[in-house]
Amino acid sequence: MRRLGLQRRSTAVPLALVWAALVVYASLFPFTGWRWPPGATLTDLLHLRWPRWWDPFDVVANLLGYLPLGLLLALAAMKAGRRPAGALALAVLGGAVLSFVMEVTQQLLPLRVPSLADWVLNSAGAGLGGLVAWLLAAAGWPARWARAHDRWLGSGGNGAAVLLVLWPVALLFPTPMPLGLGQVGGRLRELALGALTGVPWAEAAVEWLQPVPAATLRLSTLSEALATGLGLLAPCLLMYAASRPGWRRALLALGAPLMALLATTLSTALNFGPAHAWAWRTPSALAALGVAAAIALLLVWIGPRLAAGLGLVALTGLVVLVHQAPTDPYFAQSLQGWEQGRFIRFHGLGRWVGWLWPYAAMAWLLARPREGG
Repeated sequence: MRRLGLQRRSTAVPLALVWAALVVYASLFPFTGWRWPPGATLTDLLHLRWPRWWDPFDVVANLLGYLPLGLLLALAAMKAGRRPAGALALAVLGGAVLSFVMEVTQQLLPLRVPSLADWVLNSAGAGLGGLVAWLLAAAGWPARWARAHDRWLGSGGNGAAVLLVLWPVALLFPTPMPLGLGQVGGRLRELALGALTGVPWAEAAVEWLQPVPAATLRLSTLSEALATGLGLLAPCLLMYAASRPGWRRALLALGAPLMALLATTLSTALNFGPAHAWAWRTPSALAALGVAAAIALLLVWIGPRLAAGLGLVALTGLVVLVHQAPTDPYFAQSLQGWEQGRFIRFHGLGRWVGWLWPYAAMAWLLARPREGG
């Protein structure tokens, strides 16, 4: 029964679904300009062609982009009781099918360039991920992970584990301030305006949805520091809501600032260049991180339910503050680099995780008390 319980609670399944969804988004972004290629038949679309030229970046991106998918599919299959060879075959088949569907669908988008080479590389990446899962299983790492998971996050912490894995990924996408996740309001406003503009009965709604001039938006240094501190405190409280009080929480709380430093520095380096990797380290940001880490350490002995309540407060304050932050020219330039440059391959990965992470964490925290603990 214990083995079956571990199978049901495997984090590989939700992570595989999340990664597959992000692959679909990144493959079909920007979702505009859909058209059937002139004179092409369905058979023509299904016949992928070999590219005339190679981009080394594309080779690496296509190979590595599907590696996590194959890894997670194979781990999930082995958790379900499949033999390693069968799990490896499932990883290759799953990656190959998803990649083929994406390459065929990309022919309907003028901004995407599908090819047989991309499909081969994606399939090979999924197979490589399955092979890594096979090696990890041979070394006994899945069982070790399951035991460590139960010790550190408890039996009901799978949702929290997925969210904590995605948190540094969310930080890679440009944010208006350090750790300022969840600024999805502007995009939702654009979608609503696009749907309601020109509708006679929606004139009042269109006027209400007009964006506030950037010149009128102001966020004080103290408010920015508060948002940064809440951005660190929120994942710590999420960990506490999924774990029992004790010394392990202190280690998790100490690891959170380190992960935030690494992810934010990498994000800044990717967006503005390695020379500016530490540009985000303003005195107020560093002070906010220090204060938030100290508060997290002081709260290691609170119960999971109280941690869940405080986590909801922290996340609510975070999203309220980030939506009051103006979009400065450097932030806008960074976004343009993601949307039009090479980062288009990873645009969906970072953008949607960065936008939705706080709200997914809120949903988990709201559901967690009903599960007990």
